[in-house]
Amino acid sequence: MIWLWLWLASLAGAQSPFAFREIAPGRLELSENGRPVFVYNYGMQLKEGVPEDRRRACYLHPVWTPGGTIVTDDFPADHYHHRGIFWAWPRVKVGDTTLDLWSIRGLHQKFIRWRGRQTLADRALLELENGWFAGERQIVNETVTITAYRTEGSTRRLEFTLTLEAREPVEIAGEPAQQKGYGGFSIRFGPRRETVIRTDSGIEREDSNMVPHRWAELEGDFQGRRAAVRIEIDPSHPGYPNGWCLRHYGFLGVNYPGLQPLRLEPGRPLRLAYRVLIADR
Repeated sequence: MIWLWLWLASLAGAQSPFAFREIAPGRLELSENGRPVFVYNYGMQLKEGVPEDRRRACYLHPVWTPGGTIVTDDFPADHYHHRGIFWAWPRVKVGDTTLDLWSIRGLHQKFIRWRGRQTLADRALLELENGWFAGERQIVNETVTITAYRTEGSTRRLEFTLTLEAREPVEIAGEPAQQKGYGGFSIRFGPRRETVIRTDSGIEREDSNMVPHRWAELEGDFQGRRAAVRIEIDPSHPGYPNGWCLRHYGFLGVNYPGLQPLRLEPGRPLRLAYRVLIADR
């Protein structure tokens, strides 16, 4: 029966609408039926005219709706360090030293290796391993699984599982200034008009910090096309429902652990899971 399972698995891959391809050094694209879904930037990226110290890797951009609208941004002029769909923390304390993975000061995410790529009939899976590096010293190992499901109607679903394991004791925390608490799984949106932010509490007319929600969504007019992106926190997530950073200029972020530092110990991995729904409206 093993041969039958292997044959069925290979057939599912052959019939998959998904495909991975390298489109440039350090850039892997996933497509569905020949239309791009996202690009995972595993190599260091820098936009022309942006300071060298903003160079970074390990994030998704561009990200497209099923209809072909780009909803993310990279190197926006108001926050050069914002980068598509990403996860980072502004306060990473190692011993007596505090580093900043968010603003890329003293600490970088770097790609280590692919753990797997699969294209099945109903989904594509990308598994990889990154590290947090202070110079040549790795302090955290980061395992990432991204699953893209086949488009249903006008909506595509992406699921993210992040597993962080410290190689030495590390504390992570959100931004303490003005009790903002940002830091964690985040999306920076591309230029748009008529922005609306919704949560499980309804329409959010003002920006907010650290207010708990199960999900948050930004909708707007991108390049003349209406689109929306929702982040849902998995109920297994520590501290669920978590606080958020909501910004009408074009940012949604899950604040975890928020203002209180969280200690990561070797041998005790931290698992974080999210669902992202990307829709044409």
